[in-house]
This record gives sequence, structure tokens and C-alpha cells, in this order.
Amino acid sequence: MSSKTPNPFARIPAVDKVLHAISQRDDLAPVPLPLVTGLVREAVEALREDVKGGLTEVPEFDAFVDTRVAEIDSLHRSRIHPVINGTGVCIHTNLGRSPLSARAVAGIAGVGQFYNNIELDLDSGERGKRGGFLEKCLATLIGAEAATVTNNCAAALILMLKHLANGERNEAIISRGELVEIGGGFRVPEIMEASGTKLVEVGATNKTSLEDYEKAITPQTGMLLKVHRSNFWMGGFTHEPGTEELVELGKAHGIPVVEDLGSGAMVMTEGLAPIPHEPTATEVLQRGVDLVCVSGDKLFGGPQAGIIAGRADLVAGIKKEPFFRALRCDKLILTAMQETILEYLSAGENPDLPLLRMLSASVEEDLRPRAQAIIESLKGIEGVEIGMVDTIARCGGGTMPKAEIPSLALDFKPLTMSLPKLAKKLRERELPVMGYVAEDRFRIDLRTVFPEQDRKVIENLLAIFGKL
Repeated sequence: MSSKTPNPFARIPAVDKVLHAISQRDDLAPVPLPLVTGLVREAVEALREDVKGGLTEVPEFDAFVDTRVAEIDSLHRSRIHPVINGTGVCIHTNLGRSPLSARAVAGIAGVGQFYNNIELDLDSGERGKRGGFLEKCLATLIGAEAATVTNNCAAALILMLKHLANGERNEAIISRGELVEIGGGFRVPEIMEASGTKLVEVGATNKTSLEDYEKAITPQTGMLLKVHRSNFWMGGFTHEPGTEELVELGKAHGIPVVEDLGSGAMVMTEGLAPIPHEPTATEVLQRGVDLVCVSGDKLFGGPQAGIIAGRADLVAGIKKEPFFRALRCDKLILTAMQETILEYLSAGENPDLPLLRMLSASVEEDLRPRAQAIIESLKGIEGVEIGMVDTIARCGGGTMPKAEIPSLALDFKPLTMSLPKLAKKLRERELPVMGYVAEDRFRIDLRTVFPEQDRKVIENLLAIFGKL
């Protein structure tokens, strides 16, 4: 290499020098030093490898430091922390699904901060039954002989399959029209295979008859499985046997009938908003099924959990499965579930849960006055046109896909920046705001924004566009 040719290796910054420069920045996110050090070392090593590969344009030192500071800021934003949901999607999977009630949060705080009696019998002073009180309350709420919880609804389905469809009777019969994908690439057939169950598909995608089920029954049949289409719907030339028909068929052959209901509704959804009726676990059990499973973090309004309810002997058998321990809930989830269930039992038809309040909010009485107050607070800021617009909110979370909930959104047309830039600036705030773009406007649907967060929405917008 000629003496006149700059050596790119000589321009690679030292890790300690970069760390010192970063430590002098007043805009650095509060990320622990070991994480910052690791990030810088990785960046320096990557630059070294690029130079070995032929890179000659090494970034200036200040530019290199600026990039690391931006990466640290991005890393800090990626931690789990509160976000304002202005998307209009009530059960938003990317935003944590259903928010917990104040009662559940208070219960978690107490149990998490101190010791607790999760497996202690306070009467005898001996080892107690994990979740025994919760299970009794849950069975009472649903109207089941017995109930238990797992870490999610997919786990509940796996446990029911492992218990009922195993050994010589390892086949589970299901309609082709119910082989759904539940999200994240996970599909019912794959869950069934993971449990060791042999899947027996019957009927066609759009039409399945009771005779299809009956013809498929063999000495190896362990269960009849029905999966509720909670995240999609079928119309037109369709047919399927009712739950009651499957129950009668199962009884005639001595085969248990199980239904994966998914959504977790515990109240009459049509009474909350102009949305369809979503079947409840209570209704399904009253139709005679042996077991039902639902989600705890969807319409139920609790934490991520799977609920199994039905025949006492089957629930007891499931809890004895070795796999049950691997899929059981910890003290925090059990507490959140317990307090959510107690809210249902205590309040009757009107449980005080954030999701149910959200779904039942009135556009004219609840949302429009809030929108008017926010717009009034933003009056006079420059660089953006602000209004309100009638919109449609959704349940989300793979629940009631046809449901359209009338709603109201703040409507913004920025004059000094693009819509993507406004969205990015709102995401970068200390308490990020998630909205959506429609009709060349940025919108924040107030149905999914908690009323107590309105002030933060105002503060974020004033910070972006400037105060009066």
C-alpha cells in the first residue's frame, strides 16, 4: 500500500474512544452501559470486517458516533413499555391485546412484590393446591363442573388433544373448514400434530355433514373436535352440523366432543355495541360438549392464558398430564386471571373491565366531547390541519372479523412534513402514539385511547408542532 494511499484500518475508531464520546451526549437514552458497550463493539467489529472485505469509505468518527446513539435510542424504544393505541383495534395483538383492569394490576403488584400463598394452605400450614381458588371461581363463572388455566389457548388445545387422543385412540376428527391459522403462522393442524394426535379431516372446505363425521369414526377415534371460526367467516354455499348434533353423535359412539372457542366472550357482546353475538363458553357447555377452551386475553379481558372448562373427570385428567406443568401459569398470570374472574362474579352483567368499557363507549356521549376538547387544546398550532371524522373500529385479536363498531377519530393533515414522518415522530415520543393513515390523513381513533391519555396525546402533538 502506497504511503500516499489512506489506510482505512487506521480510521476504524477504538471502542473506548467511541464509548467516551457517547457518554458525553445529553441526548442518550438510558440504556445500561453493558448493552451500550456490546452494541459499540459489534459495530466496530462489523466495520472492521467490511474493511477487510474491501470497504474504503470509512465513516467519519462523529457520524459513526451519531449512528450508534441512534441505535441505542432504537434499542431503548424496543423495550416493553406503555403505548397509546389510536388504531381503533381494541384487541391489538401487537400492542398487548386486552388491557388489564385496575383490580388485576393491583393484585399483580401485591403478589409480585411480596411473598404469597400460591402453593400454601393457610388453614393447615402445609403445601396447598396451586390456583385452587381461581379454578373454583372460574368453574362457577362458566357454569362448568371444573375448570383450569394454561399459559395460552393453543396450550389448552394441545393438552386436551394429548389427554383424549392418544395411545390406541389417537385420532381426532375435524372439519376441513375449521383447520384455521390462529396467527403468527401457527395453524390448528400443526398444533394437533405437535400433540401427537393423528388428524382426520372430513368434509369439504365449505360444506361438512354429520355423515362425514360418522363415516370417519373408527376404533382409533379419540375425540370429535370443533374449532370456532373466530378470526374469519364463511358465506354462500356452506353447511356444517351444529354443536348439538356432534354431541349426540359423540354420545352414540362414546366419544368426547371438544370445542375450541378461542375468543373468550363471557358477556352478551351484542349488548355492548352494534356487533354480532359471540358464543360464550357457558353456551357451548350447555349444548353438551365435554370440554371447551377459550383465550384469557381476548374478549375475556384478562392476561394471556388458556381456559379449559367442562367435565370434572376430564379436567382432572388433563391436570395430571406431565406436559401440564410445562404449560402452567406463573403467580402473576394466575393473580391477573383471579382478579378478572372475581370482577365478573362480583359485578354480574356489568363487569368493570377496560375492554368492555372500550367496546361500549358511545360516539356522541363519550368520544365526541373528548375529540372537541382535544381539538380546542390544539387550537392555534401551526403546520397541521386538525379535525374529527367518523370511523369504524374493530375488535381485533382474531375476534369477530365482521364486527364494525362506529367510532370517532382525530384527523390530521400535516403541512410541514409527510404522513410517515408524523407517524414516526409520534412513535418516537416517550409515551408513543400509534395511529393509522387513511384518505391522505393521519388518524387517532379515540375508542382505543384511554380518556386519561388524552392529555398525553395533546402534549405529544404540541411537542411536535410547537406550542402557542
